[in-house]
Amino acid sequence: MQIGPFVLPNRLFVAPMAGVTDRPFRQLCRQLGAGYAVSEMVTSRRDLWASLKTSRRADHSGEPGPIAVQIAGTDAAMMAEAAAYNIDRGAQIIDINMGCPAKKVCSKWAGSALMRDESLAIAIVDAVVAVAAPRGVPVTLKMRTGWSAAERNAVALARAAADAGIAMLTVHGRTREQGYTGVAEYDTVAAVKAAVRVPVVANGDIDSPAKALAVLKHTGADALMIGRAAMGRPWIFREIAHFLDTGHSLPPPATREVRQWLVDHLQAHYALYGEHTGVRSARKHIGWAVRALPGGEDFRRAMNGIDDVDAQVAAVAGFFDALAQQHRLLPRAAANDDLIALEA
Repeated sequence: MQIGPFVLPNRLFVAPMAGVTDRPFRQLCRQLGAGYAVSEMVTSRRDLWASLKTSRRADHSGEPGPIAVQIAGTDAAMMAEAAAYNIDRGAQIIDINMGCPAKKVCSKWAGSALMRDESLAIAIVDAVVAVAAPRGVPVTLKMRTGWSAAERNAVALARAAADAGIAMLTVHGRTREQGYTGVAEYDTVAAVKAAVRVPVVANGDIDSPAKALAVLKHTGADALMIGRAAMGRPWIFREIAHFLDTGHSLPPPATREVRQWLVDHLQAHYALYGEHTGVRSARKHIGWAVRALPGGEDFRRAMNGIDDVDAQVAAVAGFFDALAQQHRLLPRAAANDDLIALEA
């Protein structure tokens, strides 16, 4: 799998999710088998670039390349300026967001709302490619199947985007109207793959090794992008990679191994956000990790009252130590299909 000049170790990607795929989470997923990760979306508004929120989202220190930054906006010139700004700060791939279904994004005609205005969408692609290409930086695009079932235009937009210089297309198999409800459909992804010559990535509801193989076979996609299923279960990437390579399923990870991954992730999380913010924002990651485990819901409720990082780490370590006494391997947990995140 290749994006421009970058050869990736595999075809399993981490989806950009607002409030989730920060640097510590991306690094954890890469450690556990993901071949590529894209940042949370960064605004094209110049007045927000210096904000703490944006600076954290644009933090790639110590992260393995290629560094991919997703940008969002509605103005072609501003998007081009945002691309240049992020390239100057180390971005090696620029991803354009035309997939986010969030109301606060779409109400400003950004995200998946851009699919309703194909001329504006391609003007943005043209402007971003014009800035990035001379610097040797590939531009990719993430979209949905369309705005609604009656406005499913992914194929037409994909053709135009590929003609305009997009190096890779990711298609989430839902319309904007669906949000994260219902089920993803892959016929449109297959149609996009048949219509263009650039790599196509399938996204949406890929939550198991068997599902990953089925989606690859159905769509002919070059790669898979996984979002919500990795929340609390980042080792899904190595599970899928092993299954695709061998046809066999890996056993669950050792409970103490998961304990160490989570504790290390928490320490990296605090380092990025600071203790005051970090102890609070880490709660969601802990909650996702324990939600379907024995005693997980009771632990999650108790843990939400902890406001000290050392106490939080000790509580998490203690929970998994106790669990390991009964379960050497992590008990099989339900897929995180009820989790809602701003997958861009």
